[in-house]
Amino acid sequence: MVLFPPRHFVSERAPRAEITLYGKDDVDNGLGSGLSDAALGLRLRYEFSRQFAPYVGVEWTSKFGGTADFARAADEPDADTLWVVGLKFWL
Repeated sequence: MVLFPPRHFVSERAPRAEITLYGKDDVDNGLGSGLSDAALGLRLRYEFSRQFAPYVGVEWTSKFGGTADFARAADEPDADTLWVVGLKFWL
């Protein structure tokens, strides 16, 4: 039987939360005034060594107010779930 030490880590930049606010409407870019959008994400990595660590993550995004109205008018979703897979390494 081979035992591995625990090397699962929630990434140092996660959980991540972000909100975006705008002072006025920007019709050309599809942005409404006030609370425009928000994102929440989480990444989990496994460190084989300090130099090599693959990770997986998920991020949820949502648009609000006028920005959501612009997105719906353009037949775009006002909420989305993104999956992330990557590799952290250094030499």
